[in-house]
Amino acid sequence: MLATLHNIFSIAELRRRIFFTLMMLAVYRVGCHVPTPGVNAQVLASFFEGTQGTLLGLVSAFTGGALERMTIFALGIMPYISASIILQLLTVVYEPVARLSKEGAAGRRVITRWTRYGTILLSVVQGAGIAVGLQSMTGPAGDPVVPYPGFGFILLTVITLTAGTAFIMWIGEQVTERGIGNGISLIIFAGIVANIPAALVNSIRLFKTGALPLFTLIVIGLLMVAVIMFIIFMERAQRRVPIHYAKRVVGMRNLGGQSSHLPLKINMSGVIPPIFASSIIMFPATVANFVDVAWVQQAAAMMVPSHWLYNLFFVAFIVFFCYFYTAVTFNPVDVAENVKNQGGYIPGIRPGKPTSEYLDLVLSRLTFAGAIYVSAVCVLPTLLIGQFNLPFYFGGTSLLIVVGVGLDTASQIESHLISRSYEGFMRGATIRGRHG
Repeated sequence: MLATLHNIFSIAELRRRIFFTLMMLAVYRVGCHVPTPGVNAQVLASFFEGTQGTLLGLVSAFTGGALERMTIFALGIMPYISASIILQLLTVVYEPVARLSKEGAAGRRVITRWTRYGTILLSVVQGAGIAVGLQSMTGPAGDPVVPYPGFGFILLTVITLTAGTAFIMWIGEQVTERGIGNGISLIIFAGIVANIPAALVNSIRLFKTGALPLFTLIVIGLLMVAVIMFIIFMERAQRRVPIHYAKRVVGMRNLGGQSSHLPLKINMSGVIPPIFASSIIMFPATVANFVDVAWVQQAAAMMVPSHWLYNLFFVAFIVFFCYFYTAVTFNPVDVAENVKNQGGYIPGIRPGKPTSEYLDLVLSRLTFAGAIYVSAVCVLPTLLIGQFNLPFYFGGTSLLIVVGVGLDTASQIESHLISRSYEGFMRGATIRGRHG
């Protein structure tokens, strides 16, 4: 491990990227403790004490506790994710956006700009809903959360929360461009990981007081270890489709005749489906928690991680986004055409359309298995944790995001190390022609 760390920090560019990423995440964590003006923090904290294990507690966990403290980053990165979902859906159902997605870098810049505008619009709507809801909230003793309500408070809260979300979006884009890993995923990763120390301390305190039995604590620990090992195994699993290349005669040389494979991961969409599914479920449920209407409160009471209706919608959205995101990122027709142009073929399958149909069939089966795996990891541990009544929310969704983002970031670091090794092999070498 020490040798690996030495290799990582001995590369100037990689060291600079890692330090930049850590610095940006530190700025994000500092912002999660800057309060929004006009809110009584003590009364709000007493209100959130009863939300552990509910959907509102999950939202607070994804924002690193920013929503619970009502800081400038209370909305988190979820408006950006919601805007990204809308734009990606439009690439399938709206032809002008679909054409933009195929125009290369220029089209992606336009879609990115539209995503930013959508993020600001959603932040304004959610910020206004939260501000109105805060004015009607009271603590256990009847004290108001907002001592001085009115239009000024609503306007100030909307501006503050929208600016905070825009700043988080900028941090994520900067980390993706100048740091290491995916910036948006790392922000969610940092928000979840930040709650682990306090949750562990609280669990140890309950164990010492006898409120949490030793057997239950051991079972949950073993369950988390087993789920982590299962996630790592499934994230690395892949189906290797064999590809053979025909021999070609170029001048006096025989080229080709080699065998390779096309790796197809079981979970090609990574942690995107549970993040997107959580974002869609969180948006109406979060607003419902701040609206003091009877039927709205009844609907919000059913949308908790331990309720069957919540899990039904959650699994349905996960399956949908597994297929949707895989279809967006992997095009069997283009892959089959590229294999054909390079003189390759799948044994027993004719090049062209039969190859694309075969790849589509294999990918559909793999995606189904991946969707079942992601749904099981996100739902089953949550149900078991709900049965054990643990004092903190760290279910399957959080585990999948933490492990998945960690593996992706480690893969990018490994790619930098490998590219650096190739540069070391080439340094000092002289490339000569046939005649010296």
